[in-house]
Amino acid sequence: MAFASFDDKRANAPMAEINMVPLIDVMLVLLVIFIVTAPLLSHSIKLELPKASAQVMSAKAEKIDLSIDANGVRYWNGLALSREDSVTRFASEAGKAVQPEVHLRADQAVPYRAVAEVLADAAQAGLTKINFVTDPELATRPKPAP
Repeated sequence: MAFASFDDKRANAPMAEINMVPLIDVMLVLLVIFIVTAPLLSHSIKLELPKASAQVMSAKAEKIDLSIDANGVRYWNGLALSREDSVTRFASEAGKAVQPEVHLRADQAVPYRAVAEVLADAAQAGLTKINFVTDPELATRPKPAP
């Protein structure tokens, strides 16, 4: 190891030896960390999990198109019906083993009350899969200037 000297000739010369003490300290710290964490990585709990044979459900959910036009008339897969008829159909569909998906299309001019009634009727019957169908182009169209 080189020490400082009072010799003017060697005072400006670069030090030719590397100080190994910091390198050794870092290596020892890394070795200790590895020794401590290595057993934690290989530790596992041995379990005997139960075996189960599950069959894939092949029944597909039926799709119901429920539409409400601007006048508030409801259409079940294209057939006009009243609120009472839709309530009875909701009840019969909710009793099936695989619940159908209800795709609700509502005209933008229809009052929200009509949509809320349909949602409430479906919820009371026990239907949980209700989707709202919208026009995707409306979200991307520029707004008209006032």
